[in-house]
Amino acid sequence: MVRPRIVETAEGIQGEFDVAAYDRFMRRMRDRGWLETSEILEVGIADGIALEVGPGPGYLGLDWLSKTKNTKLVGLEISENMIATATRNAKSAGLHERVDYVHGDAHKMPFEDASFDAVFSNGSLHEWARPLTILDEVHRVLKAGGRYCITDLRRDMSPLIKFALWVFTKPKEMRAGLISSIDAAYTRSELSDLLRESRLQSASVRHSLMGLTVTGKRRSG
Repeated sequence: MVRPRIVETAEGIQGEFDVAAYDRFMRRMRDRGWLETSEILEVGIADGIALEVGPGPGYLGLDWLSKTKNTKLVGLEISENMIATATRNAKSAGLHERVDYVHGDAHKMPFEDASFDAVFSNGSLHEWARPLTILDEVHRVLKAGGRYCITDLRRDMSPLIKFALWVFTKPKEMRAGLISSIDAAYTRSELSDLLRESRLQSASVRHSLMGLTVTGKRRSG
């Protein structure tokens, strides 16, 4: 039996110490080739202007920019400390002219309708206080035919996989956050039910040993 969700946070990672630790964690993920960039590219998100919801220190979006041409990225982030870190990382990667980080709440995105060719997000879904609101916002800001890709952990992963993730998570300060994120994550059936209530009803959900991936294309209207 799967344990009920334990809500983690709706405010992202805020403190300077926690942001620095998460930056080290995500840099290690990038250096080991463990980012979800390939999943984003495989669903056809490879051109135009993309929105990343919850970019954190920016490594996923920057990796996507580095592997695409003539693309631009907007990162919507609730943590100002995280934006400062992502901005430094973009400058270090030589990609700062192609990315703009915006401070704001994804429940009410500060963008016009049909502003983006694509939307992607990784690891923030379980933090959304009102996920239906954000899913509908994704639909609103996408152009007709625009693609989306939302990835996150799954709460019902096997205990062995959960333990392996805990062991491989560094710095060690991130381990408690990993467990709380898993406990706040959705199962495939829960996420499918959410999507059926949202404007992204045509989305598909697939699962892996560790996570969930939501993909689809915005229909007109």
